[in-house]
Amino acid sequence: MAKVLVIEDTPDNFALISFILKRNGYEVLWAETGQQGIEMALGEAPEFIVLDIQLPDMDGTEVLKFIRASKVNGTIPIIAMTSYAMSGDREKLLAAGCNGYIEKPIDPLTVMEQMRQFLQVSRK
Repeated sequence: MAKVLVIEDTPDNFALISFILKRNGYEVLWAETGQQGIEMALGEAPEFIVLDIQLPDMDGTEVLKFIRASKVNGTIPIIAMTSYAMSGDREKLLAAGCNGYIEKPIDPLTVMEQMRQFLQVSRK
């Protein structure tokens, strides 16, 4: 079973994302802080990462930079999933190394398909 790391500090958001991923056959790992997410990304080798941008200990863009500069570098697709949706944020996050961007609140009926599309593009 493929592992997905969800870096998300809000338990309700994690519960919804986790439910969707588990229903689609993924094992879900949870990091509640950016630092914990970095450590788990390096140690667990997930198939992909769902990254919240507003985290309690560090900004999600910093987490993204650490992971991209690490030994796993560009090999792990990272999908930003955030309510931080100001004009230009999507473009900034994609330029910084995210493979996809999904705004919260998510649509439970379509979010898995969105993630699959980002993952297909990142594998090409």
